[in-house]
Amino acid sequence: MLLRVLGTAAGGGIPQWNCACPSCTGARAHPARRRRHASLAVQAADDRWYVVNATPDIGDQIEDCPPLLPRPGTRQTPVAGIILTDAELDHTLGIARLREADAFEVLATAAVRDALRARLRLGTTLAPYAEVRWRDLPHASPVALGPEPWPEPGRPTARPAAGPAAASTGKPLVEVSAIPVSGKRPRYAATDGGQNPGAGDPHAAPGETTEPGSADPGHEGAGWSVALRITDRASGATVLYAPAVATWSAALADAAAEADCLIVDGTFWDDEEPLRTGIGPRTATGMGHLPIVGPGGTAERLAALRARCLYTHLNNTNPLVDPDAAEHRRLAEWGIEVAADGMVIEL
Repeated sequence: MLLRVLGTAAGGGIPQWNCACPSCTGARAHPARRRRHASLAVQAADDRWYVVNATPDIGDQIEDCPPLLPRPGTRQTPVAGIILTDAELDHTLGIARLREADAFEVLATAAVRDALRARLRLGTTLAPYAEVRWRDLPHASPVALGPEPWPEPGRPTARPAAGPAAASTGKPLVEVSAIPVSGKRPRYAATDGGQNPGAGDPHAAPGETTEPGSADPGHEGAGWSVALRITDRASGATVLYAPAVATWSAALADAAAEADCLIVDGTFWDDEEPLRTGIGPRTATGMGHLPIVGPGGTAERLAALRARCLYTHLNNTNPLVDPDAAEHRRLAEWGIEVAADGMVIEL
């Protein structure tokens, strides 16, 4: 299994455009400290890659990752689609940047998919530009990332298939499934506003194809934020990618115990960090992120695992943004790393 870390920052990136905190100021003075929004690229076949979360940085992230660059010819990109862990803007705004593609896939839970299509109207907005196939991201049985038929038999298409889905001939290398980690909705979908995201598929636009949604674990709960369990179909090696973790559930603990590599939410160092730094009125857990240290912290859990463990999704208030911070030495003592933009992980 081959993974490329495309970004490791929480919302706003580092530096954040409207922030002059020490971390952002330091990143402007020392470009090596810059971090793009948290994202991951997963090789699904020899010439087929999926990007986990479509961030506002997706264009630059693709340009800086050679395996994701287009092949000679007309728009022959190896980027086949997007896998979403949630519906937050920092993880979805980049979908619109893919409008130049003839066709691409978006894998998401039913709750996330319907929020993007009903609230942000992404399906309607993109329909005149590209064919978007919305695939369900299951909570139980894993789904292979491809190559797969495009479009599925019997499904309409607005234009002939093109791009990586049509060109790829290799067998699928990996499969993915979702593990619920939070029922937190993004702000724009905090209330129903008279709409019922789970009722049928009223938001389909010409050129869209949609798989049936999950029976529900969670239009109102578990489907809003998930971790991804990514498994190599040949070797059985498994990566657990969880950029936002609100609770360490039994299901997440079981998946972590079985994984060979974990890339986990490191948004805040401790629970009081948001209050102490003045960025908001809630603690880290109140914002939907388990802290690294302190009561309920994840470092103690990760240190007990056999897997390689890395933190991602760092907020600009997190001392780990500074490469010289003493907190790095504490993590090293526990055998835990901080993921870096551009890192290559091979299992």
